Amino acid sequence: MDETSIEQRRAAFQALHRQGCFVIPNPWDIGSAMLLAGLGFKALASSSAGFAFSRGLPDTDWAVPRDAMLAHIGELVRATALPVNADYESGYAHDPEGVADSVRLCAATGVAGLSIEDNTGDAAAPLYDHTLAVERIAAAAEALKGSGVLLTARCEAFLVGHPEAEAEVLRRLPAFAAAGADVLYAPGLRDAGQISRVVQAVAPKPVNLLVSSPIGLSVAEIAALGVRRISVGSAFARAAWGGFLRAAREVAGPGSFTALADAEPFGALNDFFRKAEREG
Repeated sequence: MDETSIEQRRAAFQALHRQGCFVIPNPWDIGSAMLLAGLGFKALASSSAGFAFSRGLPDTDWAVPRDAMLAHIGELVRATALPVNADYESGYAHDPEGVADSVRLCAATGVAGLSIEDNTGDAAAPLYDHTLAVERIAAAAEALKGSGVLLTARCEAFLVGHPEAEAEVLRRLPAFAAAGADVLYAPGLRDAGQISRVVQAVAPKPVNLLVSSPIGLSVAEIAALGVRRISVGSAFARAAWGGFLRAAREVAGPGSFTALADAEPFGALNDFFRKAEREG
């Protein structure tokens, strides 16, 4: 991939965040990335969980080594012509300097964006101290300065069961924005009131909303709340695992094959990848 292509993808990704609302789905391998691009999505995002599960690993703190994650992210970047946002967990370092070094390596894969979360991976103290969390985002922002890569800062308060999760999100996300984050993200938001309050707290910077299960809101309704970007996290990967396990359990249990009727036809998939190979 040449530098012009990288710059064009990064510029396109930035433009998507300036107005309106778009869905950024999360593939977990080359094939799923290609199929999602074929459906007309305008950008893609990696999923740490989706990739970890494909490797037989849990989605726990750095269960996938940094080098393996960087190789995976690079594969997604090369799989299509779309901008890719990397789910880069907590930056594979605790200290700001280490986060900055890791972020530079991720940017070198050609991504158009990446996210850094404030989850420590330590059950006893699951969130980085507020001051350190802000310093980590500031270091990541400085490392990306001039690259055109958008930095998404994630507050994991809802996911780690913080007793005052919304208040902590509303305290941290504006601080992350002030530290240089381009996009703000708090996985676990589920109702319109919470979403609106987060959008207003960091405005005019864009918000990413995770919708990994039904929350009773459509894309249009989420857009009306002021959200700029909607991701699905591991949901598509889990949907694929769900179909696989339903069929496998049916065969292993009652010994019937009716669930296979839901499988995507072989010809459709084969023709898609044959055409992609010719055009590639």
